[in-house]
Amino acid sequence: MKREIHIFFTALMFFTRIPCPKWVDHDPEYLKLSTRYFSLVGILVGGIGALVFYGASFVFSVELSLLLSMAATIYITGAFHEDGFADVCDGFGGGWTKEKILLIMKDSRLGTYGTIGLVLLLAIKFASLRETEISYIPLVLISGHSLSRFIATTLIYTHPYVRDTDDSKAKPAAKSMSIYSLLISGVLGIAPLLFFKNPWIFITLIPMYLSKIFLGVKFKKWIGGQTGDCAGAVQQLSEVIFYLSMVALWKYIW
Repeated sequence: MKREIHIFFTALMFFTRIPCPKWVDHDPEYLKLSTRYFSLVGILVGGIGALVFYGASFVFSVELSLLLSMAATIYITGAFHEDGFADVCDGFGGGWTKEKILLIMKDSRLGTYGTIGLVLLLAIKFASLRETEISYIPLVLISGHSLSRFIATTLIYTHPYVRDTDDSKAKPAAKSMSIYSLLISGVLGIAPLLFFKNPWIFITLIPMYLSKIFLGVKFKKWIGGQTGDCAGAVQQLSEVIFYLSMVALWKYIW
């Protein structure tokens, strides 16, 4: 149990800016196992976003409350996954060889493709959440964050890590994943859906995983696998796909 707690805090420290005990560090052994709690970290991040939205809604409009909620989750994670999404947009938008794509993704500067990608991503995320039934928004936020992180871990499981450098702190977390860790991530990621008390909600898993397959095919074709940025891109895209799927469910099925 103590070891699992250490692994969880390692995941919390690596994927967020939430303060952790001083005895937690970037030990490669624990980082490699930390992805099993990626979905649980998503529940916490989504929960913070949900609390901010709920509290702000007593004072501000739905639109402003949503923006404050989005800002809170981005701050808590340090834009960790948004940065990965932008890097993938820049790398695959401007690179035509594996070496060039990886070089561009490693560059900390934000390019045109990344800027456009982020603006569209955040705009679609906001617009889809705005069309969601207001009373469900907190639960939708929690579910979107947990499920999308589970989908991201499936990329780590199915695609090999392709960077050759050993100077990245993300390498142990993105390099490989056991089936046991994947199952833990899946259980924790899907758990929030049970609170909807409607079996139709599980349909959202289909388009979310299809988005992972879409990106996974591109990653395999151009760079032969995945990097931490690729996992971040899958998380962001599948999160938006979940929100869009919820809008479609309410409109045509729910």
